[in-house]
Amino acid sequence: MPEPMSPARLLELDQQHVWHPYGPMPGRNRPLLVESAAGVRLQLAEPVAGVSELIDGMASWWSAIHGYNHPVLNEAAHSQLGRMSHVMFGGLTHEPAIRLATKLVEITPEPLQHVFLADSGSVSVEVAIKMCLQYWRSAGKPAKQRLLTWRGGYHGDTWQPMSVCDPDGGMHHIWQGALPRQVFADQPPAGFDAEPDAAYVRELHELIALHADELAAVIVEPVVQNAGGMRFHSPGYLRALRQACDAYGVLLIFDEIATGFGRTGALFAADHANVAPDVMCVGKAITGGYLTLAAALCTTEVAQGISGGDVPVLAHGPTFMGNPLATAVANASIDLLLSHDWQAEVKRIETGLIDGLSEAATLPGVASVRVLGAIGAIQLERPLDEARMAAASDAAIRSGVWLRPFRDLIYTMPPYITGDQDLARITAAMCAATRASEG
Repeated sequence: MPEPMSPARLLELDQQHVWHPYGPMPGRNRPLLVESAAGVRLQLAEPVAGVSELIDGMASWWSAIHGYNHPVLNEAAHSQLGRMSHVMFGGLTHEPAIRLATKLVEITPEPLQHVFLADSGSVSVEVAIKMCLQYWRSAGKPAKQRLLTWRGGYHGDTWQPMSVCDPDGGMHHIWQGALPRQVFADQPPAGFDAEPDAAYVRELHELIALHADELAAVIVEPVVQNAGGMRFHSPGYLRALRQACDAYGVLLIFDEIATGFGRTGALFAADHANVAPDVMCVGKAITGGYLTLAAALCTTEVAQGISGGDVPVLAHGPTFMGNPLATAVANASIDLLLSHDWQAEVKRIETGLIDGLSEAATLPGVASVRVLGAIGAIQLERPLDEARMAAASDAAIRSGVWLRPFRDLIYTMPPYITGDQDLARITAAMCAATRASEG
């Protein structure tokens, strides 16, 4: 066993060697050192601002829907570890992966029948795009290589996903000119409960029709634009996209990496519209936050189109594809979710967020407050600079809550097991962070 290190030494080494996401090297902000986690609480290795324990309002970037150190998921991991932690998926297969693929087919929209297991959400989007490009190549239409999406989206940090993130306001705008050039519609009008705007629906139809000869697919985040701004839109726009794609011979991809497994109040956001895409990406909560895993599901038409082409295989194979440990935990996580009334659980969180954030709308500097399912967001009138972001984060920590504000948002996506008292502390911390951000 290695010699234990003090928290100070660990943080010193972290600053010297560890490059954290969306940050410079070396980092300017000292991260919090987490020693353990259980339920909805993160235990810090040393107190910060007098606080040694934080309620996690982020569910580890929206993945830990059952909280931490859950006995059911622990047992699934321990049991599988005793059999095998990994085996290559080329030429071999195993029960956890077969069970997971079957389960995903059963719970997603009916036309989705085939599952490609990937090792991260961004990679699953790469695979989904590759599926669509290769489908049209196999169909003798190789010119259909571009993608259409709407502005304000986010689909990951690898190459093709970056090309369909927001081209101006997103974090990947510096790559414009190097990335593939895609087609962008305006952002969908806001409002989950709003009636679809007829003029915007016409715009979508006209844009898809105009570019149909070069479009392989339309790709969108259904109902919620997540990292692009926590914006909600009417499910009616998904129906409009399905109709337009069918009319003009374009495939439709739904990126459900953030919205899948109950986050919006439906098992999948597509269910709000009763619409099935040709390809769907899932990830994040699929393992309950235990291990990295994602999947791209497609229809039989897409699978057979690829398999009948001049290159009759999908030439993609991550080393850890179908990892037995991850797929075993994913099976346990999905079974755990479906074994109880998760809809009532998410509805309870939605009610608590609405009640707890009612004060936020009256605070200075707040543009809007919105809640859908287990998502709550305070949008500020102006983006947070580094100093205001630090002030907001520090205020949340002093309130005993872990939040990670970004751009002009202070938001939460808590674990579904978050109790009412802890939920009230999260919303109070969001209000405290908002006040602190405005000085």
